[in-house]
Amino acid sequence: MGKVALITGVTGQDGSYLSEFLLDKGYDVHGIIRRSSVERRERIAHLERVKHFYMHYGDLTDSISLIKIIKEVQPDEIYNLAAQSHVGVSFEVPEYTSDVVATGVLRILEAVRICGLEKKCKIYQASTSELFGKVEEVPQNENTPFHPYSPYAVAKQYGFWIIKEYREAYGMFCCSGILFNHESERRGEDFVTRKITLAAARIAQGKQDKLYLGNLSSLRDWGYAKDYVECMWMILQNDEPDDYVIATGEQHSVREFCVLAFRKAGIEIEFSGEGVNEKGIDKATGKIIVEVSPEFYRPTDVVNLYGDPSKARKKLGWNPTKTSFEELIDIMVSHDMKLVEKEVGTQL
Repeated sequence: MGKVALITGVTGQDGSYLSEFLLDKGYDVHGIIRRSSVERRERIAHLERVKHFYMHYGDLTDSISLIKIIKEVQPDEIYNLAAQSHVGVSFEVPEYTSDVVATGVLRILEAVRICGLEKKCKIYQASTSELFGKVEEVPQNENTPFHPYSPYAVAKQYGFWIIKEYREAYGMFCCSGILFNHESERRGEDFVTRKITLAAARIAQGKQDKLYLGNLSSLRDWGYAKDYVECMWMILQNDEPDDYVIATGEQHSVREFCVLAFRKAGIEIEFSGEGVNEKGIDKATGKIIVEVSPEFYRPTDVVNLYGDPSKARKKLGWNPTKTSFEELIDIMVSHDMKLVEKEVGTQL
């Protein structure tokens, strides 16, 4: 009989890729979904009739639902990917963000203990490079001091330390993967990379005039989500529980992402000006197609994320650059060009 995995946040980008990955490995995969008036299941719709894939209603803010599901499913592995994961939004809903992102981790750990599974069930916690926040060294590794710089990051820091505490206090096999930015064609449209690739496709096809962005000089370490879920699984297959930075070890600016995305969509763009006055101009037409909007600047912004994946490469044998930065952008823009073509077709 195959292993049983339970995934929170199964409808998200990572949850959908991880579900596919584990099903291919012969797992029974159980996902937890929240009930809402508009259910967003498009990323996992193709799995809903797949054998060995099951869904349960539950919520990280509701310990009773978590205990019930864990007791019923008896998982060998739990992957906690659920979160209010938008950094900007965490400034608007800090209390809710803390309840889900911080206390939610504790509820899972306690549910596993209450169900008597602390020696059987391995737990993966999706941690984040946002922990490094106001960066104290470059690049960042597992020993870099944390300096969280948003309500989301502060909540994630609690999640990181409570995982470590339960590992040491109760001997539980629980680990954190400190994931740097990871993108894909399934990324939410309110995240900057997907916002850029969709805008490039829409501007190229005459469906949008302009793209508004925040700090174009922000530096990020961007990887492909499909590669990162493999590392999540590898972390739980290791002999000893431990925490790992999951990153590419490469760094690029939002500006660079823009240039490559628009190029893939057939538009050569050049930037001029500085700060809020910086503009992206279509070389062929002279039209301004990218502008900076002060509303996308955060109260505190992380500007220099750059991960060192040496430990994951050495101890787990994980390849952090299986998909290059350029290939990632190609995948996303190709997908969005087709998506926008359909939009054009239906609206004409």
